[in-house]
Amino acid sequence: MNLHATRKGTQLASLLISEGIKHTEVIKVISQTPRDLFVPEGLKHKAYENNALPIGQGQTISQPFTVAHMTEQLLNTPFPVKKVLEIGTGSGYQTAILAQLFPEVYSVERIKSLQFHAKRRMNKLDLHNVKMKHGDGWLGWPSKGPFDAIIVTAAAESVPDALIEQLSEKGRLVVPVGKNQQKLILINKERQAVKRDEIGDVRFVPLVAGALA
Repeated sequence: MNLHATRKGTQLASLLISEGIKHTEVIKVISQTPRDLFVPEGLKHKAYENNALPIGQGQTISQPFTVAHMTEQLLNTPFPVKKVLEIGTGSGYQTAILAQLFPEVYSVERIKSLQFHAKRRMNKLDLHNVKMKHGDGWLGWPSKGPFDAIIVTAAAESVPDALIEQLSEKGRLVVPVGKNQQKLILINKERQAVKRDEIGDVRFVPLVAGALA
């Protein structure tokens, strides 16, 4: 990061702390990740604001608070999370945050051009523990499961059964659910039972089935 981005990243981290983000590693990684790398050229001046921004193809980069909040949920477990599945690579910003916190990250994106640019950003940041797939996020990535944690970055009208099935024992899933009114849902899986908690109101683009070239 250049000096300007470093200063902006530090300011953003301070804002997230004031908004209630507590996990020190999440705050550190967000402060050190150049968010301007993940937004279109004409929006780089807004990269370090706590807002969602359009990235093309009808998609957005989530606001930093949402990224931090969802990432915290994956880390607040009594056992180490090693293997994470992300549904909706998008710009790759959330992916980059995950890649700095977990040993293995798998990310599925339905829009090929977004996946292509996200992969280039991972290489630029020297993040090589990410595997990407162009495909339907509703289906997850069965051949790579089970996963200790799954994070979904688009809103499903209901929780995809395939993702629950791909959770490991004691795994957790964070997913926005709903159409007009969306809730962030935390699912914990233990002994094949599923515990579901609402942890806040959110606003995401919809999780669309299928994949685009």
